[in-house]
Amino acid sequence: MMQSSHLAGIDSITVSTPRLKQHVLSRGSSDGEPVFFIHGNFSAADYFEDLMLDMPSKYLCLAPDLRGYGDTEDKVINAERGARDWSDDLFELMQALNIESAHFLGWSAGAAAIIQLAIDHPECIRSLSLVAPVSPFGFGGSKNTAGEPNYSDFAGCGGGVVAKEFIAQIKLQDTSSDSDFSPRNVIRNSYFAKPWIMPREEQLLRASLKQKIAVDRYPGDFTESENWPYVAPGKFGPINAISAKYFNAKELVNLEKKAPILWLHGSEDKVISDQSFSDLAFLGSQGLVPAWPGNEICPAQPMVSQTRAFLQSYGKHQEVCLEGVGHSPFIEVPEIFLDHFLNFLRTS
Repeated sequence: MMQSSHLAGIDSITVSTPRLKQHVLSRGSSDGEPVFFIHGNFSAADYFEDLMLDMPSKYLCLAPDLRGYGDTEDKVINAERGARDWSDDLFELMQALNIESAHFLGWSAGAAAIIQLAIDHPECIRSLSLVAPVSPFGFGGSKNTAGEPNYSDFAGCGGGVVAKEFIAQIKLQDTSSDSDFSPRNVIRNSYFAKPWIMPREEQLLRASLKQKIAVDRYPGDFTESENWPYVAPGKFGPINAISAKYFNAKELVNLEKKAPILWLHGSEDKVISDQSFSDLAFLGSQGLVPAWPGNEICPAQPMVSQTRAFLQSYGKHQEVCLEGVGHSPFIEVPEIFLDHFLNFLRTS
């Protein structure tokens, strides 16, 4: 019998809904206060196991693999719907589990999923915890705190901006550390404030490598553009779904029923930042991508500044910035993170 790769105390289940079969990790009693943990890009539910085990017993902790990731059924993400495929999946998962409302934590791209769920089904949301979240105006291709697109075709974001070398290594299921683009090195060098080998690296790396790769899966298709960097979003896949063309959270501000929001991020985040190393515009400004047209046309996306201005408009939120922490605070400083998270849940 194959030994489970999950930590003791974590249950692994498959929940069938009309949309797809969803793999879910759970911990806690079915009558506990439900908390959903939603992972980001190039990750999976496995990343939350330690956090779930540290949660008080009063909570029912649930971590699904999003469509396109982990052990959830492999189905296409229609990026033209933005994050709505994920939102619809989560809503049907709640219905299948007979959960009327819950707290939601969304990490990185996972924040787009729970923001969209809050827009579509505000009655389901007790609170939102946005951890190193993608900008409310999507990832890449926009400027200023209002999220104005750099170009009318949204060039500079979407599936075409992901490094081809990285995609190739995922396809090869590369677990080495031989290349800067190997998945292991990408995790070590970009998920944390400083290069770091996280606990349980082998399991989490292999969970990340379950990401579905294809023209219409990760990272998604793209269209050619006359505008720098000469690619614009396509119609499928997760990176197109969170692009500036298709994802915009502006409707959240106008909700009649507003859930409390915790925004928790690290000061040294390399992925979601006003100077993100995943943003081609910032890399262009550093001379790392040729033919950059300059700050007036294509400045680095001010991701953190956009989120701060957006949440100030929203109103009902609190911000926690952890000094010296990177993109994965619940892994880097778990005790500090848990203290902030539980204090927020207690008052929500």
